[in-house]
Amino acid sequence: MRVLLDHDPFADSASYSFEGSRWRGQWIGHPDHRGQEAVVLAFRRRWDCPSARRLRLHVSADERYELYLDGQRIGRGSERGDPWNWFFESYDLELPVGPHTLVARVWWLGGGAPYAQYSFHPALLLVAQGEGGDVLNTGAAGWEVKAVGGYTFLSPQAMGGFFAVGAKQDLDGRGYPWGVEKGEGDGWVAAQAIARAHSRSQMGESVDRWLLRPAVLPPMLEESVHVGLVRHVSAPQSPEALPTVQAGDHRPNEAGAWQRLLSGQGSVTVAPHSCRRVILDLENYYCAYPDLVLSGGCGAAVRIFWAEALFEQPKGWDKGQRDELEGKYFRGMGDTFRADGGRNRAFTTLWWSAGRYIEILVTTGDEALTLDRFTIRETHYPWRFEGDFQASRPALASVTPIALRTLEMCSHETYMDCPYYEQLMYVGDTRLEVLTSYLRSRDDRLPRKALLLFDQSRGPDGLTHSRYPTRVRQIIPPFSLWWIAMVHDYARWRDDGDLVQQLMPGVRAVVEAYLPQVAADGLLHAPGGWNFMDWAPGWKGGIPPLGPQRTSAILSWQLVLVLTQAAELEDRAGETELAQRLRRRASVLAAATDAAFWVEERGLYADDSSRATFSEHAQCLAMLSGLVPPGRKERMAQSLFAAADLTRATIYFLHYLFEVCRLTGRVDVLLQRLDLWTGLPGRGLKTTIESPEPTRSDCHAWGAHPVFHFGATILGVRPDGWGFGKVRIQPQLGSLAWAHGAVPHPKGMITVSARREPQGCQINVELPPDLHGELVWAGQNHPIGPGPREFHLGPA
Repeated sequence: MRVLLDHDPFADSASYSFEGSRWRGQWIGHPDHRGQEAVVLAFRRRWDCPSARRLRLHVSADERYELYLDGQRIGRGSERGDPWNWFFESYDLELPVGPHTLVARVWWLGGGAPYAQYSFHPALLLVAQGEGGDVLNTGAAGWEVKAVGGYTFLSPQAMGGFFAVGAKQDLDGRGYPWGVEKGEGDGWVAAQAIARAHSRSQMGESVDRWLLRPAVLPPMLEESVHVGLVRHVSAPQSPEALPTVQAGDHRPNEAGAWQRLLSGQGSVTVAPHSCRRVILDLENYYCAYPDLVLSGGCGAAVRIFWAEALFEQPKGWDKGQRDELEGKYFRGMGDTFRADGGRNRAFTTLWWSAGRYIEILVTTGDEALTLDRFTIRETHYPWRFEGDFQASRPALASVTPIALRTLEMCSHETYMDCPYYEQLMYVGDTRLEVLTSYLRSRDDRLPRKALLLFDQSRGPDGLTHSRYPTRVRQIIPPFSLWWIAMVHDYARWRDDGDLVQQLMPGVRAVVEAYLPQVAADGLLHAPGGWNFMDWAPGWKGGIPPLGPQRTSAILSWQLVLVLTQAAELEDRAGETELAQRLRRRASVLAAATDAAFWVEERGLYADDSSRATFSEHAQCLAMLSGLVPPGRKERMAQSLFAAADLTRATIYFLHYLFEVCRLTGRVDVLLQRLDLWTGLPGRGLKTTIESPEPTRSDCHAWGAHPVFHFGATILGVRPDGWGFGKVRIQPQLGSLAWAHGAVPHPKGMITVSARREPQGCQINVELPPDLHGELVWAGQNHPIGPGPREFHLGPA
């Protein structure tokens, strides 16, 4: 029923500019709820359909909605955006003759909303197209509204730790108006018009909010799954102070019934005046809505908390072996449901939770409570991953499932850094997520949205937000540079010149924000903000060493690298003069950086002007820039891979080290550093972690980048020029005996197989129709075209 539009149905460029952007409906709200406190509202429209007809509905809300037709949920939204990109969803309905009821459940959390959620006022917008559709338009038709009782919202901070994911709910069934999704019950009042609705594309004059554009993503996956294992059942004395998990407290005679509940094959009844604690191991990482059906037990509470792992101590990040529960603390967050005594009461949450473990805590009063059903509805972006990678080193086989699961869990209506703690789209994280997406999917809708939203986030100084969308502003200047690198990546991996051209003013704005920070000494002086580069040991806040003048080889070489990428983008845009200017500025900065930080006796660049510390980061960015003095690359590579005292890159920045491994032909080093990933399953991890142990987040998508390097570095599949119009395949096996796999291309699949032979290497490649390129081996280029080819080549 959801449809994706490639146009704005209410943008009329021929109209008077102030009128052309206006919709035929208005935003509506509750007359008594104007955004002072969190609220859940239900909007209802009843009408008779005199004949069978087809209507197209366009729906949006602040903050979010679920839409029901005659009691059945048909959609949810609004897709996450910002005030200038407020998305609406579109639905095609086939309506038979007779009475119908539309209900929209809308919730507004205000200050308790996720950091990633903009909000202004609890409101709904619905406009219909088609015969007789005017009777449904909000602000014109007879919509009614009521506050939905039973909800209390709790800050996740009160549950311990920093969370940016928004308030969790306590839903009391005794106050909830059961049947509201069908439009039943009393207390409905006339909805109140709040504001006109405006399309972003043809805005002439409007308030700076709710500027509408069609949703750009498909509906998120929602799939009910019966998964997991009951690991612990106990009867704590009090729900207020839960002890560590102890085998001696486990009730194995009750575990079977809970397992049958979990499997969808039975129910569990908890006696009056009882408390039960059940810990479920989902045996993988999930983002999901819990679905719980209760009967009886008036006043009983079922608390459902989620955790990525159990903790060794009441505070801190030590989790140890993730499969183990014994003697550990369950420190989680989640939601509570309270029974009203009715039968078959279905409870769920307004937003999903994330983790591997679930703790169910049941507390009953004077009545027994029956849990008739418990399941979870998995949700994430509906990726269809393609491609493959296999190699002679068996341990590498465990990396891809973990990395792709992480990418799934961090892909929703935006990319996310992590699903448990923040649910925010950071530029540095997203660049690596997008590159990984290119290697496993031809779907580029989420990458496109990320590029556009970051562009929209730029402030008056030209820099992007470090994370976006978000109502809590944060600036990480190096991430603004990585956004330019994202544009450069997109221009090479996708043939979408219009979007690249659209982003060029933003690219120039970021460059112009940075160039004034290059002082008279020729060096970049660290811009204001959080100059995060990596969670490297000894770097407070992830900021590399800065000398007394706030100069850094790492920050300077990053700017040199990105200036060269921006120059290439200007060449692509036909702006030769701008490209020349950027190359000139990059060369001057490179020369000044070389003079200030090169330490000849080490064959390395120092981190700052004290020349006391050295890092992998400085060497990587210098080499990737392509502007180190001639003949120095080989010596730098030798020092980089041999020096034992360098600050080492961690999970995130290892992507850039792996790029240098490719550049220098040292894939053997890449394979050694992959031990960090191949060791994850042995520690019980199902996804990639944020930083070296003890880590905060057990699911952090910047750690998915080995999947990119399997295809783009070991198999060597990369674009040869703009738009992936040609392919360059340069396999590098390192210490592997063989590797083979497939990489998706917009025209089809590219397959590569490389196997060492006594006198060299056998390489098989197959390109899809209409794709040409070259195979590179031992410095020799071999033309390749559509179809299969086999090569027997000499030593590399």
